[in-house]
Amino acid sequence: MSAKDPFQILADELTLIRKDMDRLQRTSLDKDEAQALHQIVAEAVADMRKATRETPQALQSALKADRDRMAREATESATEAAERVLGDIRTQLSQERQRLTQAAGEARREAWRHFGGFWVWLATMLATGVVLGLVIAYGMETAKSALSVDDLVRYNCGRSWFGGQVVEQENGSSFCAFWITRPDQ
Repeated sequence: MSAKDPFQILADELTLIRKDMDRLQRTSLDKDEAQALHQIVAEAVADMRKATRETPQALQSALKADRDRMAREATESATEAAERVLGDIRTQLSQERQRLTQAAGEARREAWRHFGGFWVWLATMLATGVVLGLVIAYGMETAKSALSVDDLVRYNCGRSWFGGQVVEQENGSSFCAFWITRPDQ
């Protein structure tokens, strides 16, 4: 007698169980029939255990390959779904950015109209230029007079913060002396 394929054994046992379940559903069992059914089910479970233990290594590797393929396909499907969702989000963001850009342009044009437009802008820029020119001219003149060494020494010699001493000469001129050596007395 040749050995049956484990899958064929499993299929036969499942067929027997299905037939027994159909019969069980059609009739009500007495104690002997229930024990006989229990015996059949217990034997079927034992046969299934035996068939699964005898499963060849090739079948296990095929199942592993199928599992790996299913995992890869699930990952690819999830990636594609995520890319579709991100594409939709990009489209929505682009549309929203376009709407905001248009709204900002409208607000800028309305503000331009409200505040007088080009002529008010031109007058403001000219006034700003005049004020800046006056401030720069005043600052330069003040800096020239403040930074003139001649004037600085002339007006500040002898003051405590500047130092030096005014020395009067016999001919009526004077100078600011910072280093004076006095003779010993």
